[in-house]
Amino acid sequence: MAVPAEASFDFGMNVFSIKMMRNYLSRPTYQALSATILKGERLDPALADDIAEAMKTWALERGATHYTHWFQPLTGATAEKHDSFLMPDGEGGMLTSFSGKELAQGEADGSSFPSGGIRATFEARGYTAWDPSSPAFIKVIEDVSVLCIPTIFCGYNGEALDKKTPLLRSQETLSAQISRMAVLFGIKPEKYPRVLLGVEQEYFLVPQDHFFARQDLLLTGRTLFGHRPPRHQQMSDHYYGCIRPRVLKFMAELDRELWKLGVPAKTRHNEVAPAQFEIASVYEDQNLAIDHNMIAMQVMEDVAERNALVCLLHEKPFKGVNGSGKHNNFSFEGPDGKNWFKPGSTPHDNAKFLMTICAVVKAVDQYSDILRASVASAGNDHRLGAHEAPPAIISVYLGEQLTDIINQIIEKGGATRTKSAEALTFGVNRLMTLPRDATDRNRTSPMAFTGNKFEFRAVGSGQSCSGPNVVLNTTVAWAIDELCSAVEKRTAAGEKFEPALQKVLSENFKKHRRILFDGDNYSTVWKKEAAKRGLPDVPSSIESLKAFIRPESIELFRKYQVLSERELKSRYEIYAEAYQKTVGIEAGCVLEMGRALFLPAALDFSDRLLTSPTTAKSKTLKALSKRVVDLCDSLSAQLDKLELVLGKPRPDAAAQRKAAEGIRETVDELETLVPGGEWPVPSYMDMFFTL
Repeated sequence: MAVPAEASFDFGMNVFSIKMMRNYLSRPTYQALSATILKGERLDPALADDIAEAMKTWALERGATHYTHWFQPLTGATAEKHDSFLMPDGEGGMLTSFSGKELAQGEADGSSFPSGGIRATFEARGYTAWDPSSPAFIKVIEDVSVLCIPTIFCGYNGEALDKKTPLLRSQETLSAQISRMAVLFGIKPEKYPRVLLGVEQEYFLVPQDHFFARQDLLLTGRTLFGHRPPRHQQMSDHYYGCIRPRVLKFMAELDRELWKLGVPAKTRHNEVAPAQFEIASVYEDQNLAIDHNMIAMQVMEDVAERNALVCLLHEKPFKGVNGSGKHNNFSFEGPDGKNWFKPGSTPHDNAKFLMTICAVVKAVDQYSDILRASVASAGNDHRLGAHEAPPAIISVYLGEQLTDIINQIIEKGGATRTKSAEALTFGVNRLMTLPRDATDRNRTSPMAFTGNKFEFRAVGSGQSCSGPNVVLNTTVAWAIDELCSAVEKRTAAGEKFEPALQKVLSENFKKHRRILFDGDNYSTVWKKEAAKRGLPDVPSSIESLKAFIRPESIELFRKYQVLSERELKSRYEIYAEAYQKTVGIEAGCVLEMGRALFLPAALDFSDRLLTSPTTAKSKTLKALSKRVVDLCDSLSAQLDKLELVLGKPRPDAAAQRKAAEGIRETVDELETLVPGGEWPVPSYMDMFFTL
């Protein structure tokens, strides 16, 4: 069915997509670039000038006067430096110019980006290189149009200084192993294997005036103080509830802007906490999906600003209610063009599917510590395991049907049956009987199989999905490599393929079954059970990051040429330093707000109570006055203690957090005592219920 013109007109209008470039490129150049995008073929550098000229013509028609190499440094954000298309013509006039060299390669000052010791500050040269697999797009901000060209970012000697480079390397590594596995099953290489991703993005919205009235939100992205109101999310009435008009207007504008940029935004709804929402996109190639998510986060903030709102992408902006995550839905297509995570009607007979599942189970068990480290951040520490998000213990949920098949393989050396899912009936004649999915959804599992993909739910809202997918791609490639090698060894010794595969699957499922858990991951029972199984439990991000630099991790990424030892160690240094700096900024903000805002407000109230003639006559006022005075004294002493901690040459992050949390408890109690009109910042209730 054709899409109505009014609905399809804007989609991709600001993207130099395969469809768009057909109108601007010669047929040979178009075919070559399409083959690069769709089949992973190397692009002939001689075609760069033609592509650059076409891209410039298209951009100028849309009002762009500048272009930028748009890249993703290790800050976790995006970066851009704008250059004009205009060049002097030597006769006092100007002409437009954009060469293939300018398209293919740029130079960015790399000295101020984090490098983790890869380069010294005085070694400033860094290079950006065009990524043809992700289409160029035009970003429009306040009627200013800029051509954005997705690129990688590397140092003078080619070291990866960004998140995209290792992602592309890991995709090629996984694709190579998928192709190898296809050969085992006699699959002809009709298509280039595709690693796929679908991203669900959670976020909060708050009124702009409330945001700018809170120094903590402005500087850290989360509230470092705030008393939870009596009503928040406990009635479960916000989740999937009717969307308020102001929010719906924001969502509609957001969808329209994303569609113009080719981002296939599909789903929008209220999330669990008040003022929390979610947007999800359709499945795409992994690299493109991550670029689109980075674009979406920027557009969300821009559209919110135009609507006098602020979009909060911190993992835990408000204490005591749900934090925000990013669900990373991972799968891949083989050279046959089929999703290998799709079980079919008889998954016990689907050997290719079972081998694919086995590879994921094996990868997650063997390298669960690296997967945990890939989502480590100061913000995510507040969210993971807090009865709203998966715990720091990594496990895999497969569901009743698939678990039963695996048990058969382990116990009998092969599966002979599949548990069928009964149809759903509702006891109402006029309602149709509906099919029931083979597996339920386990919303507490960090890595849950959901029917045709694995959903990694531990990624934080403000994080890039690149890191977790680099780990998934590389570890699953390793697992497929190991499984293929084991099967090939048996068949080379004369064993037939199917019995050889069954033995390999049985051995590996048995070895790695400890990672499988279908129950409640939030429960204390699971925590104890996981300890018995020997599964890592590292709640602190700063500790979990050490998984990157253990010898086994270094060897894994070196072997598959995804990250060199130097590149991997640099990431540990960068992320550990970012953690320390984030905690330090938060602690400094707590000290400033405590001294400049909360203590004066509480002292003013205390002074009024002490000097009031009615206080001496009222037991209630005497008790209130004493309590406020005691809290003010406690707050003053706590602020002095935090100042001492911050004054040390190398302040301890744990000590800073502990001191800051104690101050928060005192301030939050004062908030319940000082009259609302005298409290110096907007309350949680103001921010939750005034959209």
